[in-house]
Order: sequence, then structure tokens, then C-alpha cells
Amino acid sequence: MTAFLLRRFAFFALTLFLTSIMVFAAARLLPGDVARAILGRDAGEAAVENLRRELGLDQPFLMQYADWLAGFVRGDWGDSFSQRQPIMPLVMQRLGNSLRLALVAMLIAIPPAVILGLLAGLNENKPFDTLFSLGSLILVGIPEFIVGIILINVVALGWKWFPASASIPPDTPFIDALPRLILPSLTVAAVLLAYIGRLVRVGVINELRKPYVRTATLKGLSYWQVVFGHVLRNALLPAITVIAISLGWLVSGLVVIENVFSYPGLGRLMVFAINNRDLPLIQAGVMISVTVFAGANLIADLLYAALNPRIRLA
Repeated sequence: MTAFLLRRFAFFALTLFLTSIMVFAAARLLPGDVARAILGRDAGEAAVENLRRELGLDQPFLMQYADWLAGFVRGDWGDSFSQRQPIMPLVMQRLGNSLRLALVAMLIAIPPAVILGLLAGLNENKPFDTLFSLGSLILVGIPEFIVGIILINVVALGWKWFPASASIPPDTPFIDALPRLILPSLTVAAVLLAYIGRLVRVGVINELRKPYVRTATLKGLSYWQVVFGHVLRNALLPAITVIAISLGWLVSGLVVIENVFSYPGLGRLMVFAINNRDLPLIQAGVMISVTVFAGANLIADLLYAALNPRIRLA
């Protein structure tokens, strides 16, 4: 297990290092001049060149990368060109908002997904299984922004149960922000519930057909002991990876949902930074997104190994 952990942590560190190189290089390839974008079109060439020197944009690529990486590791992420404020508190605030949304969405989606997927798998080809398969397929196929618009018009504007906008002031306590998180969380949870539930269903059906189920039954274990002690545990293995990947997607990939509900998340901040060619903000935001994504996958690998010891020996 120790060797397995060391390999996974080494792969995690290598992923972040290679990502940092690609992110820094990609940001430098964006069209336009950063100094010109900051000073405006009417600025003189001398002023633009002076600003380029101040920002270190006239230095060789490797020197720029080394300075940026050293500052990022120390927590000195510089100032945003467009926001005129330190980047670290800005990104961490938006990251906190995205993690709130991800947490609520997963709490709404995962428990019913596991329960419904288990029941559908135990009742293969029966009415409940058919209904679940049809409903989950519909949810997976409907675009998220359509679900969001329906919820806004029906739940917020029609029934007036929750606010239509998820815009929250900075540093809003979680309890106070929770009512505004419900509708965007439900929008995301609909897709997660359907996708994870279908994975659990397939996993349960496959596990029920394996010889160990018959062996456990012959040893005197009850039906539900076999289901919860063996079948469900193995059936959840593929879903764990999907849940981890979904966490990374929830943190940085919900640009459409954040715009529909006016939610100040990390994805929306990245779109703003790209539109304004704010290189330091782009680099910091992408690195944080990749760190969350890679960290979630690392946790998934560890859980996978804990549930299935054969993974550690592979």
C-alpha cells in the first residue's frame, strides 16, 4: 500500500508540473499584447514598452515561467490586470463558491442515485428498471441550461419557492447562501443523478451474475447481506471515479449554469479573465482547477484501492 501511495502522489505532482508548463505556454499564445490591453489603444509605444518591462514580458520564456512558478508555489500569485487586486483572495473566494455549489449538488444527487441505481439493478427488466432507465436517459440528454430555465420559470417565478438568481455577496455564510444554491444545484444534480445511477445499475447487474454471489448465498448469507456486503461495494467502484471527475467539472466547468443563475463561481471568473486577457488570473485559475481535478482523482484512486485490494497489487 505504501508503494501504491507513493506512485499516486508522484503522478499527482508530475501532473501539476506538466500542467503548469502547458498553462503558462498557452496563456502566452493568446492573441494580443497584454501591455497594450492594459494601457489602451491610445497609449504610446514608449509607455507600452515600459509596462512590458515592469511585467517581465520582455524576459525569455523560461525565466518568465520560473519566476511565475516560484511565486505560485509561495502563494504570491500577483495582481489581476483587469480587477486591479491581488489574485489569490479573488480566486480562492470564487473557488469557495464553486465548492459550495459542488457540495450541495453532490449531496442532492449521490444518495438517490445510489439507491435508485441499486433498486433498478436488483429489478432488471422489471417496470421499475424500465422507468428508471427511461427517466435517466431523458435527464442525461436534456441540456443543463434548459433544465435551469425550466426550474427558474416553474420553481422560482411560478411557485416562488427559491430565488431565481444565485448571485451572492462575497463572504456570505453558507447557511444564508443555501436558498440561492438550491436551483443551480438541482440543475446540476439532475444530470449527476441520472449518470451515476445508470453506472450503479449496470454495476449491480454485472456483480449479481458473478460466481461469488452464489457462493456467498450457499454459505448461508441472507440476500440483503450479499447485496450490501458484496454486490453494492463492488458495483460502486466505477461510480467512484465518475464522482471524482464530476467534482472537478463542478468546480471549474459550470460556466453555462453560472451564467444562467448569475452565480459567482470559478468558471465564470475564468471566462471573464480570458475575455480581458488577464494572464496572471487565467494561469492561477486554471492551475487551481487542475489541482482540484487531480486531487479528486487521487482521492478516487485511494478509495478504489481501499475497496478493491487487487488495485494495489496491479
